[in-house]
Amino acid sequence: MKKIASFTIDHTRLLPGIYVSRKDAVGDSTVTTFDIRMTRPNREPVMNTAEMHTLEHLGATYLRNDAEWASRIVYFGPMGCRTGCYLLLAGDYESRDIIGLITRTFEFIADFEGEIPGARPEECGNYLDQNLEMAKYVSRRYLETLRNMKEENLIYPEL
Repeated sequence: MKKIASFTIDHTRLLPGIYVSRKDAVGDSTVTTFDIRMTRPNREPVMNTAEMHTLEHLGATYLRNDAEWASRIVYFGPMGCRTGCYLLLAGDYESRDIIGLITRTFEFIADFEGEIPGARPEECGNYLDQNLEMAKYVSRRYLETLRNMKEENLIYPEL
């Protein structure tokens, strides 16, 4: 079988950042998939499912309510490897185009207080698996990367 694109990235050199993972044609439109990489793969501990779940709830809620970007949000959710999240946007974009959006999203998560949106038994299939304090911690840590972006945080290292 043909190797999928995400397996052609050198994960031993991959840094936290924002990367264009792929661009797909859907009819006459493009959907851009972003790799929102929060930890260094195979070198730093992965995030636990509870904080990933909280990141998903808070990030998706923020993004789908953003005045400028809401209509272009297709999906926001965790990577299986638990080193970051995927963001799918309707349109053809580059990593630099969304630095502001992602920074605002993670500032929202880092500063969030109160009840996690969608974290009630009637709203979520695993509502107890949440960790707001750790989601805030990993968001604050990722904000350091977002506020100091360099080329190596925006362009994938290839094998």
